Amino acid sequence: MEQIDIAIVGGGPAGLTAALYASRARARTVVFEQAIPGGQIVTTDWVENYPGFPKGLSGQELGDLMLEQAEEFGAEIKSFATVERIEAVDLDFKLTTSDGEDFIAKAVILATGAMPRKLDIPGEAEYTGRGVSWCATCDGALFRDKVVAVVGGGDAAVEEALFLTKFASKVYLIHRRDELRATKCIQERCFANEKIEMKWSRIPREVKGADGKVTGLDLTATNGEPDEFLPLDGVFIFVGVHPVNELVKEMLDLNDAGYVKTDHDGRTAWPGIYAAGDVTDTELKQVITAAAKGASAAFEALRYIDERVCSI
Repeated sequence: MEQIDIAIVGGGPAGLTAALYASRARARTVVFEQAIPGGQIVTTDWVENYPGFPKGLSGQELGDLMLEQAEEFGAEIKSFATVERIEAVDLDFKLTTSDGEDFIAKAVILATGAMPRKLDIPGEAEYTGRGVSWCATCDGALFRDKVVAVVGGGDAAVEEALFLTKFASKVYLIHRRDELRATKCIQERCFANEKIEMKWSRIPREVKGADGKVTGLDLTATNGEPDEFLPLDGVFIFVGVHPVNELVKEMLDLNDAGYVKTDHDGRTAWPGIYAAGDVTDTELKQVITAAAKGASAAFEALRYIDERVCSI
């Protein structure tokens, strides 16, 4: 069974920043990422509000830079490594991965993030990967010169709609209300784009398809207007996220929405377990806040380990 100092579960901005700070302090640090390091940021087309990059950069570039910097200081990154269980063993923690490996860590930083919510309507599951998607950056190029719809009204939905205009001939933005929740500057870009058409006060009722691909959406009006069928080639869904809390929902305190409760420095209810990023109950969920909280969590985890050593 491998002994390490700090186990970081999740390789997004919070996890990679925590890894940078922990490994730079000479703690043996292992990051367990179930997919590709970088987190959800790697699916973002363009990041223009991260300090130090006045001209912006792609989410993939930013994720790669964070990964490179963490590895430069000695962090060990285990990609496609899913942690299936965390158990307390005296003052330490035992982590078991999907391939049967066990690790004993003195402290754990949970940075598992959040996953996109589904609409849970007929046809959504059936046509996932065949016209239904949650990642415009991943799948947008497949819809060149086609008609697509984006469902949602927040920053992510509007930004993805803008990205899709690079490929699609037309992009419908479907929102249940009569105004967007997105940041004003993003809204301005949306309304100025001739390829985007708003579908206000509409709720998707069913994804329709034929011959194994999406053909459109049935929409229900929320303002008393008639329901309608919207012919489409693709549907992109951005209606919020849910925290990835399955590993710790029996161990830690969660809020009503399932986010891990932490104090200002990332401490959870269980001594030795810290949390950072989108899995926590922080209000602002941005790359910069995830990185900041990752740094705080690493600092506190290092101090916790040092205090344990001094008490022996």
